[in-house]
Amino acid sequence: MSIEWMAIRGSGIIAYLLLATSTVWGLLISTKVLGRAVKAKPVTWFHESLAIGSLIATGIHMYFLFNHDYIDFGYRALLVPGASAWRPLAVALGVVALYSTFVVTASFYVKKWIGQSAWRAIHMMSFGTFVSAALHGVLSGTDTGHPVVAAMYIATSSIVVLLLVVRIARAAAPAARPHPRRTNANEPAESAAG
Repeated sequence: MSIEWMAIRGSGIIAYLLLATSTVWGLLISTKVLGRAVKAKPVTWFHESLAIGSLIATGIHMYFLFNHDYIDFGYRALLVPGASAWRPLAVALGVVALYSTFVVTASFYVKKWIGQSAWRAIHMMSFGTFVSAALHGVLSGTDTGHPVVAAMYIATSSIVVLLLVVRIARAAAPAARPHPRRTNANEPAESAAG
């Protein structure tokens, strides 16, 4: 195995792991699973940084693909979904994940201009982005069959699905309303001041 090929696979796996961690971190923030254990600003900054790291690693991945001699990856194959002659579906999923990651990451910096609801709608793309990136890695990765790599895809996907179920369940649950405590059915409810 050449150094170039290791750089292609290594940068791809790092890009995927950073994206997966960013997705998990975003779900931890939105589900409030972490509670008040951490402050919102550093947690959000870390989430942002992971997404940026994923874009940088993806850029490195694409650089090595472009300069690799064994498979011809030109600009068109790297930037147009479905244009690659080599595993067109798998590569197309990677291209879609790249663009989607860029849009979601860029939304951090335009949030004050586009508003909270548009920002949330854009951020919903994260789930499709994660699925596209995972499928790209599984379908195009030459080491997908390796137990460690397969375990990585299974573990990250399981964590994302679990946290997504928690998020959906919390969003669907009716808001719990505290009821005033009554000592006797004929007595008025206790005041909040107590």
